[in-house]
Amino acid sequence: MKQTYFIGLDIGTTSTKAIVFTPSGAVRGVGNVDYPLLVPQPSWAEQDPETIFAAVISALKTAIEKADVDKRAIGGIGFSTAMHSLIAVDHQGSPLTHSIIWADNRSTSQVDQLKQDGVGHSIYLATGTPIHPMSPLPKIMWLREQAPDTFRKAAKFISIKEYVIHRLFGQYVVDYSIASATGLFHLRKLDWDENALQVAGITRQQLSEPVPTTHILRGMKIRYAEEIGLDADTPFVVGASDGVLANLGIGAIDQGQVAITIGTSGAVRTVVPEPITDPKGRTFCYLLTENHWVIGGPSNNGGIMLRWFRDEFSWPEVEKAKQMGVDPYDVMIEAAEHVPAGAEGLLFLPFLSGERAPYWNAQARGSFFGIGLHHKREHFIRAVLEGILFSVYSIGIALRDLAGGATEIRASGGFARSRQWRQIMSDMFGYEVLIPESHESSSYGAALLAMHALGALNDLHDVKNMIHISHRHEPNLERSSTYLQLFYIYERVYYNLLEEYKLISEFQKQLNK
Repeated sequence: MKQTYFIGLDIGTTSTKAIVFTPSGAVRGVGNVDYPLLVPQPSWAEQDPETIFAAVISALKTAIEKADVDKRAIGGIGFSTAMHSLIAVDHQGSPLTHSIIWADNRSTSQVDQLKQDGVGHSIYLATGTPIHPMSPLPKIMWLREQAPDTFRKAAKFISIKEYVIHRLFGQYVVDYSIASATGLFHLRKLDWDENALQVAGITRQQLSEPVPTTHILRGMKIRYAEEIGLDADTPFVVGASDGVLANLGIGAIDQGQVAITIGTSGAVRTVVPEPITDPKGRTFCYLLTENHWVIGGPSNNGGIMLRWFRDEFSWPEVEKAKQMGVDPYDVMIEAAEHVPAGAEGLLFLPFLSGERAPYWNAQARGSFFGIGLHHKREHFIRAVLEGILFSVYSIGIALRDLAGGATEIRASGGFARSRQWRQIMSDMFGYEVLIPESHESSSYGAALLAMHALGALNDLHDVKNMIHISHRHEPNLERSSTYLQLFYIYERVYYNLLEEYKLISEFQKQLNK
């Protein structure tokens, strides 16, 4: 019987990656193309749509060439993309703006306006997208107010995925998943939200047609099919966002299974059978399929905090690592392992980049609290490791309030390479932590969803039987008790400093003028 392969295509913030998988999840070929982040002004974050489209073509071509498989053996391609991008295009589909990505904060004043008049919270409850500058809703408001000529010329407001699909197929469609992260899409009606459209100042004709995440596209433009090395009729499954597909890709698909990812930033997500929004506005709710909704929250402050501490304060560990020929992080974490849980009363609030979930406070700033003469550099390293985990633990608390306690935690991302850090997570959460073998969760999730849409995978819940667990960590309940006490203090420090965060944030803005 002839082998069939599926491709997961993941358009990320720093690169586009295409991976050819066997149905069992084995990797046959990888294509990865990096591209730059553009920062034309402070607080702006953009990318060139055409550069990303070229990366899609190149990544697919390279992956298929490296896999060395016949193009007729490609059963289908699934799309994954980062959320919250926004591109204004004219009637010919040509970009009027760069792709304004999730990290862009230019629409802070529009967010403040939405929060102050109460309209924002009602839109959040209907759409599941927190009111934050990452969201396309305030970005469109910013364009209307600050770039009126561009706003008037815009025929469509689309994401980077929609741009790529339009280039490949000549259609404007958006999957329910990406739509559910715009702040413009009603979760229960599965259609554009009239209230949000009115606030944005646009019509539904200026947005793409919403379709299920299993929607199949065929008939790619011949010139692109030939350049990639595919049959033009190869099915493309429109797919979903990278976050919800990461849950699928590591097998955290059943209710009660919590997925925690810590790379540069962090995220905590769990699947529920119907849309749930938080009366306190702490979490997002995004669609995977009509029967699988992913609630959770992103943290700004993941591994980038450890990198900051390495670069600014850990020169002895860096020098030791050079002499030993090992990674500086390994030396840092080994030093921290000799410090008791809780770093002997030293807390790190890791808000160097503000914070998203669960606080959604761009003005929050980082701090070490509880410093004593007994604290050494290894205590600070330990506090940084724990502070990053406290930030994701705070999101986990919100998820517990909304969906009940976890039955299982599956963790992934760069942090998962560290045995010690994984154990701290297990101790802090008080649960067994499982580490799936898959390191390409969003790409694999995209391939799995394509398999499901095309009939090669009957039930998404069967995915958990396809994913091998490489490590398991049982919690030390004594250390769990220590972390519970410290988290109570961590939250008190945060809430007691709210006014001071505003003051220091304003002071820092004045310095940058």
